Amino acid sequence: MMRIFKGKSSNQSCAKSNGSIAVLTAFIAIGTAIISSDRSAYADNPHADVLSIGGSVTEIIYALGQEHRLIARDTTSTFPPEALKLPNVGYIRALSPEGVLSVNPDLILSEEGAGPPEALGVLKAAAIPFIEVPDGYDADTVAAKIKAVGTALDVQDEADALARDIHDRIDAAVARAEARSTAPKRVMFVLSTQGGRIMAAGRDTSASAIIELAGGLNALESIQGYKPISDEAIGLAAPDVIVMMDRGGDHSASDAELWAMPPIKLTPAAETKSIVRMNGLLLLGFGPRVADAIEDLSEAIYGKS
Repeated sequence: MMRIFKGKSSNQSCAKSNGSIAVLTAFIAIGTAIISSDRSAYADNPHADVLSIGGSVTEIIYALGQEHRLIARDTTSTFPPEALKLPNVGYIRALSPEGVLSVNPDLILSEEGAGPPEALGVLKAAAIPFIEVPDGYDADTVAAKIKAVGTALDVQDEADALARDIHDRIDAAVARAEARSTAPKRVMFVLSTQGGRIMAAGRDTSASAIIELAGGLNALESIQGYKPISDEAIGLAAPDVIVMMDRGGDHSASDAELWAMPPIKLTPAAETKSIVRMNGLLLLGFGPRVADAIEDLSEAIYGKS
């Protein structure tokens, strides 16, 4: 279920403030220029200025043909490339009220998990409708996410049609993956190798879900969430394939660096040099392109059928 948060009337001019959260909150509370607190009719305005927070939400807005409604986006919203031209208000889990309010949104659409809580508290007090879109890692929840965005933007018919199409494409991609994976391989998703410490994905993660949809077995199903993994645990996991995001920086490692790491070099994956690197938003976003992610990952693990 999507959730809508609305606060009290506020002074929207404080959106330009560079002060601290405490100062900004005080300005909102005082409010020298009144903004109507009844924003429930925002969907009736086809020209509303929408801030999208979360890469999958932004992709859905574009897929629905509503990109003209966008005024800004967050750092994770990197697809389609046109989205990069929009102002960037920061990382979804490290938002600042000043940055968000500076773009004067009429509506905020966000994936679950935005934060920090203090920043969300200020935004809710600013009388800007804040809609949190449900998350999930299967065809039904992706369809529900699309419908939630469509409802928020008052394009329910378009959203229903897109949700049906994406659901069908996911089902077809999963069926093809199952046909390839008659002998399922053990797959380990490595999030980071920073400082020589391996951070990998256990169950109840988007990485584990996409591995399973692509016909693989999560080699770290015994743990939950994204966690640092001991050398012993990696040895016991014995992955046949390692999956990583195709990013650079401190959190990544070249193939040579990865295979040289003591806990990795004795795994079956290292013996066969089996590694898959994919765009992070495509792989883990569970947006409109999730069927493509399933197809690409399945083919990379098992080969084309």
